[in-house]
Formats: sequence, structure tokens, C-alpha cells
Amino acid sequence: MADVNRGNRPLSPFMLGQYYRPQIGSVTSILNRAAGVGLIVGALLCVWWLLAAASGPEYFGMVDWIVTSYLGDLVMFLSVWALWYHALAGVRHLIWDAGKCLELEKAQMLGKIVIGGSVVLTLLTAIIV
Repeated sequence: MADVNRGNRPLSPFMLGQYYRPQIGSVTSILNRAAGVGLIVGALLCVWWLLAAASGPEYFGMVDWIVTSYLGDLVMFLSVWALWYHALAGVRHLIWDAGKCLELEKAQMLGKIVIGGSVVLTLLTAIIV
């Protein structure tokens, strides 16, 4: 039976703003899903580039211009970040699946390591490659 004496309490605990403050666990979980979607975008761009290379020089020239433009470089750079982030978040989940680092402080530390590590590894990849 529904509680008719709810008053002015919020209806959902997931409301942003004054009712809900994002935490590192929820932010990293959302970012992990967004990184997965970003990886799909980067993969589609790579597949389009390869298909254009197989189609002929004229079509490849147009697609190569798009992929190597500032927007294409940005998409590829963000795809590299998404790859590192998704990989590190996957390792974090493997650690949790093993029953390790489930305490709040350690879980928050792992979240910060995933975010910081993905940024550092992305910059190293951009510099080296």
C-alpha cells in the first residue's frame, strides 16, 4: 500500500540538486557507461576510414580529411581516453569481484585512481604515439 503521508519528501533518491549529491562511485559508474558508448563512436569512425580506403582514392581523401581534422582528432583523443578509462574501470570491477577494496574509503580511492590513471595514460599515449 502506498504511504499517503509522504509530505514534501522527494519521490526519487536519484534527483540531482539539493536532494542528491553525486558521489565518486556513481560518477565513475556513469562515466564507465559513457566511455563504452564513446568507444563505439571511435570504432565506427575507424571502420568508416577503413571502408573508405577500400573504396577508392577519391572517397578515401574526403573521409581521411574528416578523420584527420580537428574534430576527428578530438574524437580519436577522447576515444583513447575512453579506452583507458573503460579498461581501468574493468580492472576495478575485477578487484571488487574478488571481494577486495569494498570498504568505502578504498572504493573511493579506486575511483580516483581510475580517473587519474586514465588521464595520465591518455596523455602518455598521445605523447608517445
